[in-house]
Amino acid sequence: MQSIYYDRATDPAHAVRLAQQPGAKFIGGGTNLLDLIKADVEHPVRLIDITRIGLDQITELADGGVRIGALARNSDTANHRLIRERYPLLSQALLSGASPQLRNMATIGGNLMQRTRCPYFTDTAFDMCNKRKPGSGCGAREGYSRVHAILGASNACIAVNPSDMNVALAALDASVVIATPRGDRVIAATDFHRLPGNKPEVDTMLLPGEMIVGVDLPASPFALHAHYLKIRDRASYAFALVSVAAALDMEGGMVRKARIALGGVAHKPWRLAAAETLLQGKNLTDDHRIAAAKALTAGARAFKDNKFKIELVQRAIVRALRTAEGVA
Repeated sequence: MQSIYYDRATDPAHAVRLAQQPGAKFIGGGTNLLDLIKADVEHPVRLIDITRIGLDQITELADGGVRIGALARNSDTANHRLIRERYPLLSQALLSGASPQLRNMATIGGNLMQRTRCPYFTDTAFDMCNKRKPGSGCGAREGYSRVHAILGASNACIAVNPSDMNVALAALDASVVIATPRGDRVIAATDFHRLPGNKPEVDTMLLPGEMIVGVDLPASPFALHAHYLKIRDRASYAFALVSVAAALDMEGGMVRKARIALGGVAHKPWRLAAAETLLQGKNLTDDHRIAAAKALTAGARAFKDNKFKIELVQRAIVRALRTAEGVA
């Protein structure tokens, strides 16, 4: 058995200093990382405990937005007054994920870093997984592909991002605040996760030795008309086959702004500004909703077992938009 060193960080700056050592991983709730270590998928040399560095607060920003600390628990975030009142889309997405017990442990930062549940990645009995073993191939492409990507995939990988929260953050124009040895930097949630390309082993834009310290949500006009729709094989404790985060800013029945993000269909939350633009300035009909759905899924490529996803996600987009409008 490989030895793992343990360090307990005292503050964010200390955590980042400790993380400059090769093979270091941060651990907060541990709901994903510990599973991957036990499955022999992740092999950290050093675990840095960040549970006592004070990043668990949810605070109002001067511009009317909200900052969620990276160590805020999923359950606490979903039920926080500011989130329920101003960002119900995020609350809905968080509450649709996992189980109450896991939501009580899982953190916002860990959720952002959650790795795919592709069985070819999580089960080391399969040799072919470019995400786990670069250059070994992608077992899912010729294997069982029912839960896999229909958008943004590559020859190297067709895995999907498993997070519900990430889809809502993409729709809400959130930003991820990152601590680095040179100071903080900020990256849009829509840019934080990567498409697989020829480097599917790299999930995010986070660099080695950097740490998420929080998520910033801008002041939002979408509180009254937002809906997170998750379609899965069973009613709870299951990952999305497809999901839709729909948010509308409406006045007198007309859409002033629209945001739509998809989950379960790509290596990252899928959002397309051109599809949202199709809805702006419109009193929506199903023709408008269907046009947006077709724009969002343009270029979709199905594999042997997941052809159903294209029509499923298009229908889900229409349904989520209708529910967000209040006409469903």
